[in-house]
Amino acid sequence: MTTDPPAFDDAFAHRLDTLFAWRRDVRRFRPDPLDEAALRACLAAAHRAPSVGNSRPWRFVRVSDPARRAAVAASFGHCNAQAAAAYGDERAARYRALKLAGLNEAPVHLAVFCDGETGAGLGLGRATMPETLAYSVVGAVQCLWLAARARGIGLGWVSILDPCAVTDILDVPPGWHLIAYLCLGLPQEEHPDPELERHGWQEEDRRGAELYER
Repeated sequence: MTTDPPAFDDAFAHRLDTLFAWRRDVRRFRPDPLDEAALRACLAAAHRAPSVGNSRPWRFVRVSDPARRAAVAASFGHCNAQAAAAYGDERAARYRALKLAGLNEAPVHLAVFCDGETGAGLGLGRATMPETLAYSVVGAVQCLWLAARARGIGLGWVSILDPCAVTDILDVPPGWHLIAYLCLGLPQEEHPDPELERHGWQEEDRRGAELYER
């Protein structure tokens, strides 16, 4: 049995474009707790993401234990110091001035793993490109991100971490590989431009919008 799809008119497409334009990597959070129903709705959107062979390999872990959160923050501090030291003096000073994580302020931490041993999908579609399993998890993160933005929830992706250390801290099953560590909460402020551009770390770069022909 088939069902007629909903009609997505020009007005909807425009609002969708606006949603994409206002998606931001948030670092500055208010301490207010998140509405649990809104968070669950965002997770439901993430679970609607496409996945290779319908494998649905994403595993979301809510990190609430204060000791575990402190250990993740310590990993960030160590990795952040190493990253700063890799730059020259002038660039390192600018790097240290950036706000690169909201770990201490965000009310919700989510670690997102790829279950590399999932049997779902029976390996369909990834024999020659096994990395598509991890790409599927990234797609779920993007769906979560947009669903959060639509509900006024800020999301920040913290990548300055030791993935092995975080995996050990969270004591997850063998075969789970960290893809993303996310901070969620209500943003302190809203801006139409990316923070790294606003603070002069880099110039606006729109090369990704180009279409190459072969």
